[in-house]
Amino acid sequence: MPGGRAPGSLRPGTPARAAVAALALALMLAGCTGDGGTAPTAGNTGTPSSSTPGSGTGTGGSASASPGGTVSSEPPAPVVRTRIDGLQLPWSTVFLPDGSAVISERDTALLKSVEGGQIRTIGQVPDVVPGGEGGLMGLALSPDFAADRLLYVYFTAADDNRIARVRLDEAGTETGFRLGAPEVIFSGIPKASTHNGGRLRFGPDGFLYVGTGDSQRREQPQDRNALGGKILRLTRDGEPAPGNPFPGNPVYSLGHRNVQGLAWDSDGRLWASEFGPDVNDELNLIQAGGNYGWPEVTGAPHREGFIDAKVVWPSTAESSPSGLEIVGTTAYLGALRGQRIWAVPLRGENAGAPVGYFTRQYGRIRSVSLAPNGELWALSNNQNPDFVLILGLPK
Repeated sequence: MPGGRAPGSLRPGTPARAAVAALALALMLAGCTGDGGTAPTAGNTGTPSSSTPGSGTGTGGSASASPGGTVSSEPPAPVVRTRIDGLQLPWSTVFLPDGSAVISERDTALLKSVEGGQIRTIGQVPDVVPGGEGGLMGLALSPDFAADRLLYVYFTAADDNRIARVRLDEAGTETGFRLGAPEVIFSGIPKASTHNGGRLRFGPDGFLYVGTGDSQRREQPQDRNALGGKILRLTRDGEPAPGNPFPGNPVYSLGHRNVQGLAWDSDGRLWASEFGPDVNDELNLIQAGGNYGWPEVTGAPHREGFIDAKVVWPSTAESSPSGLEIVGTTAYLGALRGQRIWAVPLRGENAGAPVGYFTRQYGRIRSVSLAPNGELWALSNNQNPDFVLILGLPK
């Protein structure tokens, strides 16, 4: 198993130390649309949505959908069922076979369990070094969790971002779990105060997909031998997955700025949400080996050699799309600066016009996840305290 891969290189080895730029400077220079613990409008320009604050329906802003698409139906409107308070900067949610949830907290590095409306602490992931947008981020359950009890975590360490797996053993504790020692399976993903990526999802093919950011290194996304600004595809042991577009290379797609959401539709197509700079947040349909343009282009410029986004939000103040989930023929995205949940109707490879729900009613939304019972869980971000919003979806 690889112990680490140095930033900018795919060869195993000790990761080089990455200089962490000051967040204020990063926002000024990079036009970052992530959070970094900042106020909702920091680092962005653009006109806020004109939809009514607190509204549960309505377009909630402007965006352009994929040209040539014929998707015109309005997506199903989610309905709030309950809210569970007591989190601090939650980032990701996974659901165990019994229906209970495990949530990561970015800055505390804690794993929390949520069951029956109660939040309890499972334990703290060691060696996490939070700062800016870094910390304990994405989670993914092993496809064989019932047998191997493995939870995969993406986190920022002293020198890089890395992926580890940890056992959640059943135990006679208050939470019912004992957290095992993490085993790092992949390292060397570049870190910075912003643009750390962090999303993990196991695909229908059983391989682990990883969204990374460019870590403010604009040369990385177009370099297929670098790990920044990519979607990676790995085996469960952290090796490049067989069948990857570049043999022996973990890179699945390139030209990304800061991938925040990964989800598959019912036909097995991979979609990804991505932060733009001060314009052009994106929802992309991912192709193996595809180049999505950053930093050469953003949005849908129709430039040869690059793949256009399927949905573009020209104003990042209306979106900053983070976690992504696809339910039926609708993609749901949590919006940080946009402070809403976007619903995008999908039909095949086309995307329709997004509709915004709960605009500025529940603050910044970091993640949306589908529970086994068909409910949609949304995580608030920077609300002090944060909470889980549980939504019902029309059948």
